[in-house]
Amino acid sequence: MERYAGALEEAMDGARQQERHYQLLSALQGLVKELPSSFQQRLSYTTLSDLALALLDGTVFEIVQGLLEIQHLTEKSLYNQRLRLQNEHRVLRQALRQKHQEAQQACRPHNLPVLQAAQQRELEAVEHRIREEQRAMDQKIVLELDRKVADQQSTLEKAGVAGFYVTTNPQELTLQMNLLELIRKLQQRGCQTGKAAL
Repeated sequence: MERYAGALEEAMDGARQQERHYQLLSALQGLVKELPSSFQQRLSYTTLSDLALALLDGTVFEIVQGLLEIQHLTEKSLYNQRLRLQNEHRVLRQALRQKHQEAQQACRPHNLPVLQAAQQRELEAVEHRIREEQRAMDQKIVLELDRKVADQQSTLEKAGVAGFYVTTNPQELTLQMNLLELIRKLQQRGCQTGKAAL
């Protein structure tokens, strides 16, 4: 009798899982209609069905939320680093202007053209250094964000989320961003719990 009850429970669980899969798939199909047609064509029924299967237990929603929080922290940290650099540059420029003004005020009139030419060269050298430091910082930021994207792709691929793998192809990245947006919209609708109406 216990075997029968266990088998019945398994069958009911299977039926609930199948119904849940159908609900998620139906919701995904509805959301895909909001995407540009070029992306609708790239999201086959099989891809959406595989995505719905990956979303069944809610783990992927938690993973996506965690990745989003990590991304926001990374972006905030990089933004603050860039702001600090810009502030350092602003202070450097102010100090240089102050130094130049004091030197000009202390300079004898007949030496002023020579001093101004030297100051102009110094200013150009400082501005060149500032541009190089800003360029290096921007490159560092881009590389860090690219690494973060690759980490996210790898994590989602390992979690079995359809359509995710490490790539730098712009079309594939856009498709993955659309898939993430679909997951986020389902999450916002409360679909991860299976209790809310789709």
